[in-house]
Amino acid sequence: MMSDQIWLANRFEAHRKHLQAVAYRMLGSLNEAEDAVQESWLRLSRAEASGIENMGGWLTTVVSRICLDMLRSRKSRREESIEAQASDAITSQENIIDPEQEAVLADSVGIALLVVLGNLNPAERITFVLHDVFALPFNEIAPIVGKSEVATRQLASRARQRVRGAKAVGEVELDHQRDVVQAFLAAAHAGDFDTLVAALDPDVILRDDRQTGSARVTRGAVALAQQVSGRAQKAAQLALVNGTVGIIVAPQGKMLYVLKFTMNQGKITEVDLISEYERISQLDLALLND
Repeated sequence: MMSDQIWLANRFEAHRKHLQAVAYRMLGSLNEAEDAVQESWLRLSRAEASGIENMGGWLTTVVSRICLDMLRSRKSRREESIEAQASDAITSQENIIDPEQEAVLADSVGIALLVVLGNLNPAERITFVLHDVFALPFNEIAPIVGKSEVATRQLASRARQRVRGAKAVGEVELDHQRDVVQAFLAAAHAGDFDTLVAALDPDVILRDDRQTGSARVTRGAVALAQQVSGRAQKAAQLALVNGTVGIIVAPQGKMLYVLKFTMNQGKITEVDLISEYERISQLDLALLND
């Protein structure tokens, strides 16, 4: 009996790194990923393991279903913040089993991707991770998410569009927005005051939810340029924010804020700085490819 348990534990350990990688991408939290992997071991230890022909496939299915349940529970509680998930992904590195795995996770999962994955519903997220990241076929994913194979393909397509920024925005308009925001960001980094002013409508308005009273609103191109010149965050990354080009700022894994831009005739007319979790969680975020 003891030898059977040792044999089973050794087989499980051979798949542990893979299971942690799957769970981490699904949950965006190292702590929760480890919990999911541990639960998969408990389920394996209670199963008739001798009848499992494909141990890797069986464990991947089990940990995926556990993660799906955890995501649905999280969604219903609405207790998880983007900031908490993002911060955990970076600062809880002691929960990663070894430095090699830490390097693999850091290399393959950007913090902004985790933020965007957090905007997918649980079934979309599970499907995207299993298919687009781990190349699991749709006929194997379908029973995990409880959908038909056709519906599962549709889930993956929707998730892929949101992650890659393929929104229903005209390509020419999107490219133009991107050029304007990129120029604004580069000028803010470089402290190029004249280029900043040139990107802004003379009557531009900045609304900053971190401030109170009169400081909450900045009016005019000169005033806004003075405020941001040379102060842009290095972690700023272009993204679609509700279908238009904006910026996500998450230095060292901590979600600070999102910048949402409104434009007219090639100029930025409004900037909304959004840092409150409840407001960020209501945004539709999607990464823009380089």
